[in-house]
Amino acid sequence: MIRARVVVHGRVQGVYYRTHARDKAARLGVTGWIRNRPDGSVEAVLEGDEPSVKAMLEWCARGSPRAAVSATAVSWEPHTAGFERFSVLDDGF
Repeated sequence: MIRARVVVHGRVQGVYYRTHARDKAARLGVTGWIRNRPDGSVEAVLEGDEPSVKAMLEWCARGSPRAAVSATAVSWEPHTAGFERFSVLDDGF
């Protein structure tokens, strides 16, 4: 099991990026969360088996149908098994 944190830049807010990400994560069996950031990017924490997390990262680089992803930044963190599902978090800003 692995854990990745990804920050996605581009036109990724207001285009259902988080909703599509939640649906894709559910299909892949990936847990964690996703949220908008004040700078217009989106941040997600992804946990699961290596093929599923890597597939989710590939999806993040493409995004939802109306998104225009310009860059992603991925960092690897220790797996925690701290999530029951994949959640869309409130913006918090």
